[in-house]
Amino acid sequence: MVVGDFAEEIDTLVVGAGPGGYVAAIRAAQLGQKVTIVEKGNLGGVCLNVGCVPSKALIEAGHKYESVSEGYDDMGITSEGAKLDFSKVQEWKNSVVQKLTGGVEGLLKGNNVNIVHGEVYFSDDSTVKVSQDEYSSQTYKFNNCIVATGSRPIELPTFKYSDRVLDSTKALELQDVPEKLVVIGGGYIGVELAGAYASLGTEVTVLEGGSRILAGFEKQMAQLVQRSLKKKGVTFATEAKATGVEESDSGVKVSAEVKGEEQTYDADYVLVCVGRKPNTDELGLEQLGVKMSDNGLIEVDKQCRTSVSNIYAIGDIIDGPPLAHKASYEGKVAAEVISGEASEVDYLGIPLVAFSEPELASVGYTEAEAKEAGFDAVGSKFPFQANGRALSLNASDGFLKLVTRKDDGLVIGGQVAGPNASDMIAEVGLAIEAGMTAEDLAMTIHAHPTMGEITMEAAEVAIGRPVHIK
Repeated sequence: MVVGDFAEEIDTLVVGAGPGGYVAAIRAAQLGQKVTIVEKGNLGGVCLNVGCVPSKALIEAGHKYESVSEGYDDMGITSEGAKLDFSKVQEWKNSVVQKLTGGVEGLLKGNNVNIVHGEVYFSDDSTVKVSQDEYSSQTYKFNNCIVATGSRPIELPTFKYSDRVLDSTKALELQDVPEKLVVIGGGYIGVELAGAYASLGTEVTVLEGGSRILAGFEKQMAQLVQRSLKKKGVTFATEAKATGVEESDSGVKVSAEVKGEEQTYDADYVLVCVGRKPNTDELGLEQLGVKMSDNGLIEVDKQCRTSVSNIYAIGDIIDGPPLAHKASYEGKVAAEVISGEASEVDYLGIPLVAFSEPELASVGYTEAEAKEAGFDAVGSKFPFQANGRALSLNASDGFLKLVTRKDDGLVIGGQVAGPNASDMIAEVGLAIEAGMTAEDLAMTIHAHPTMGEITMEAAEVAIGRPVHIK
């Protein structure tokens, strides 16, 4: 028998406590809303628990192990006897996750957000039932609701997930470093994990259906990554359609059609990274008249409002790249709109980052995109190899390109390929958001020797006054 309940009335209900949902809940509470957040899994969502954070921890562990193992002969540093205890790597990675998820709980409680664990189903446009187990549930009546339920990996019909056929979550939970790994999908998730395991000593093969890896980035940027990973022994097959897998107790045999020819690949595991699917199929939103696309994405306006005026949607369940910082940004916008503020999304300043080797980052327009949009745009590039800090780090393979309008030098985009690209892109994003010109960046004094100088140097190229390149 299900225990009965009396409806609890709240101002704002947030469904999902990932980087979109918990940020939205905190911002709404800061603006005076009585907020309840519901999460069926762990606080922090995919990003903190099984995505962004643990994957970057594993990538960093790979970098450290690789550095210790190989040494730097050209610097006069040699290394012998490096050992890898992967169980301790996993313990450390999990400790990072626990610190952050615990921090999220503290932040929510500190902002007086009521945390509820359970599964949500919409009864109508102002009521949900939260099932905590098969015997108990609680009804909530809300004035406004922000849906932030995230996404899950797409499962291919011919590659059903199992002990040997992995999604990105399972790939982060392996207890031993595999000798051989096949990765299906050359997007940023597949490439990041391929690089992480290659650094740990795994023989990796990447099968990409398109003509090149990392299609979301400029070709020259992707080529830098592919060249770097090839040096680690990673093999790439493009125009490759994975067709099937045979599993055994000890491994897999993956079949693929590569440029029209049948190929097979033996490995310990196969990792499938072909995209993500929005978690919108078990909420009951359809019966409310919430408009969705055929693939389950919720349609929203610039204020993240759905076709039902008091229900908002953010993050992976709406159009755009599945990025944690995009979800957080949208969560703030939705919370502010609910609280009566004039807020709306503007995606031009949202960066796209791949924690590959080297790192890649892009914000605003690429040079080609700017020209397609009708701008008379100029791309101004400065190489890492002309930067003293990059040379002293022994990491000079890369460049920064600044995209500006030709007539007034307004910064409208930028791309970085190289170490610390994920950090360096922030200055370009700020320039776009603040309406700065290349001259503004060039006139900003940057500390020496730093990687940040590369942005200044590219700006000097843009205004026709380069100092450290001809």
